[in-house]
Amino acid sequence: MHVALIKYTPDPELTIAVAARLCYSSIEAPRIMEKMSEGQIESLLKQLLASGHLSPFEHANFTFAIGGISRACSHQLVRHRLASFSQQSQRYVSFKKLPYVVPPTVEQKPALKEKFEEAVEAAHRVYADLLAAGIPAEDARFVLPNAAGTNLVMTMNARELMHVCSLRLCPKAQWEILQLFSAIKKEVEKVAPRIAARLQPKCMQLGYCDERESCGIMPTRAEMNL
Repeated sequence: MHVALIKYTPDPELTIAVAARLCYSSIEAPRIMEKMSEGQIESLLKQLLASGHLSPFEHANFTFAIGGISRACSHQLVRHRLASFSQQSQRYVSFKKLPYVVPPTVEQKPALKEKFEEAVEAAHRVYADLLAAGIPAEDARFVLPNAAGTNLVMTMNARELMHVCSLRLCPKAQWEILQLFSAIKKEVEKVAPRIAARLQPKCMQLGYCDERESCGIMPTRAEMNL
């Protein structure tokens, strides 16, 4: 898996703070930007997060290049609709070599890993035979497994990123998408550490787990008698 932050709103935390301050200011955004100190940005972002006033976070966008994830993972990822995705097409790209992802549980069992790889490689051979017989790639791809690797570009604003991380950074999330958003958080930390600090499982914000069973970070509502 490879994750790189390739584009983002310049000074994302300043942009958010200026947008929020504008709502209650008689002066225009450029003048607010000139006057705002690091301490004011820090204080205002904390206030916004504490009050749940999250719309200003929509003004900061982050674009990630994501490579080497499985189609099983990308199918989960694109369910988050407040984002933009451009994904490598199995319709227009023919795969002479098929990159694929082996789950860690399979990696730990050599005999099963061998069978897993044989199955993926057999599917790829059938795929190659279909292409050689003149079957269009858009039809030949039907035989490819969920393990098939894919690359994509994803753009998401800070508000949606916080929401998605509240779900996908939970230890109970599926391992690959948990790994993906852990890597995304590390990329955001490089340019917006205050925002990155808020990329965390929702139980860390709620103070309890709202699932039936807790992963152990926080007790459930029932366990807290809420």
